[in-house]
Amino acid sequence: MSISAASEIVPLEWVVSPGAPATAEPPALTEIEAAVEWLTAAAPALRRALHQHGAIYLRGLPITGVEEFGRVRDALMPARTPYREKATPRSDFGNGVFSSTDLPPAQRIQMHNENSYTLTFPGLLMFACLVAPPEGGATPVADCRRVLAELPPHLEAKVRATGWLLNRSYSEHISTSWSTAFAAETPLEVERYCAENLISCRWQADGHLRTSQLRPGIISHPATGDEAWFNHLAFWNEWALDDELRETLIDEFGREDLPFNTALGDGSSLAREELQALCAAYDAATVRQRWQPGDLMLVDNILCAHGRDPFRGDRKIVVAMGEPVNVLDCAPTVAPAIPAEES
Repeated sequence: MSISAASEIVPLEWVVSPGAPATAEPPALTEIEAAVEWLTAAAPALRRALHQHGAIYLRGLPITGVEEFGRVRDALMPARTPYREKATPRSDFGNGVFSSTDLPPAQRIQMHNENSYTLTFPGLLMFACLVAPPEGGATPVADCRRVLAELPPHLEAKVRATGWLLNRSYSEHISTSWSTAFAAETPLEVERYCAENLISCRWQADGHLRTSQLRPGIISHPATGDEAWFNHLAFWNEWALDDELRETLIDEFGREDLPFNTALGDGSSLAREELQALCAAYDAATVRQRWQPGDLMLVDNILCAHGRDPFRGDRKIVVAMGEPVNVLDCAPTVAPAIPAEES
């Protein structure tokens, strides 16, 4: 990531408590101008800590609104990454700042690496807390180096050899429409994007769209060389759905028209037991911190997955994505491609 600074500062004291991410408290700063100056000077130390821990928390910064967050983002993450192939609802506050998600508060969001299915994805995520919920609502993170180490050997070997498949069906009724997902107005625009980004694109008789893409599930960090588990394999797998919801959706639309589903790269299905083992690996690597207003969290999107806990009450967490990375620069164990039967 392109964090730079003119000078070093006194080293931060990173506290790593059991079950919590690495956390530090900067000097007391009450004005955003002073905070931006301090963060700019602290940037090299933040980068080293980020490469070590995967995600880092800074507490007590004077970030009270979208404007202040944008200034911090510009200081630490000047290179932005567009939000491509949209999949979940977000509010766009302008200037490259979004809500973390607008999914219902009661819904838990599974661990995932942001945009792991795109050919160019954000290398760095930045979250800030403007309003902390009174109950729940943490943004848990999981070190993907440890997730990889915790996986059953047979599952790790399968994904290393074949990658993973993402299959999507776009509908106005139960999922994101193709026009929203691809920010497109015409089918031709969608087809052009898919061809350029190694995605199969199949229009159905009733006009709705299905896509499929083969992506690597294990990549290496371009700066540290660390191998990491990097995908949405568990996040969008049918076995991650509530059993009753899964059965209802399959009965109504068929497995091929689930809004999202994943499989191993050779087309074979992920068994329920494999999904459970993958979730257990994430759980073993997951840490969380309760949000407080003014908190800033940096997440290396290759080294760490993130999610969201259910919550009650008001919650406003903003996010920005930057430092774009091309998957081909990450020594993928499988090259991204249109699935064989579609190529």
